[in-house]
Amino acid sequence: MENIYREHAQTVYRYLLARTHDAALAEELTQETFYQAVRSAGRFTGGCKITTWLCGIARNVLRTERRRIPDEALTEPIPAGETADGALLAGEERVELLRRMQSLGSDVREVMYLRIFGTLSFREIGDILSRSENWARVTYYRGKERLRKDMENDDEK
Repeated sequence: MENIYREHAQTVYRYLLARTHDAALAEELTQETFYQAVRSAGRFTGGCKITTWLCGIARNVLRTERRRIPDEALTEPIPAGETADGALLAGEERVELLRRMQSLGSDVREVMYLRIFGTLSFREIGDILSRSENWARVTYYRGKERLRKDMENDDEK
């Protein structure tokens, strides 16, 4: 389990960080995820990638946490930082991007959150969502293109 932790803890952490926007909470939930993984290791059949299994556990740990604490604590602003695309998002730009992303379908929105704010690779996103790397890549670029067109249409008005 120690090797699994070393290989996959960062992926689980980034997944949780993208979902919670809180580094301390993501770290705590990552630890809880691996605790739950140890407890249920005997039930892992190998029918999926270990990353998919761990992120499924992380998703359940997060659901439990969301029931336990108020929503406001899980929606703090995302700290400005370098996104997967290499662009630095400052406060207002970040808020505008998040606002616009709400108009996207849930799959597209989740891929974009994981890519931009979780800085996960397309392969990791595909694993987490039980899809292919190519699906994650195409979904991300379609969402990005839709946001770009929406912004262009707003500029024309």
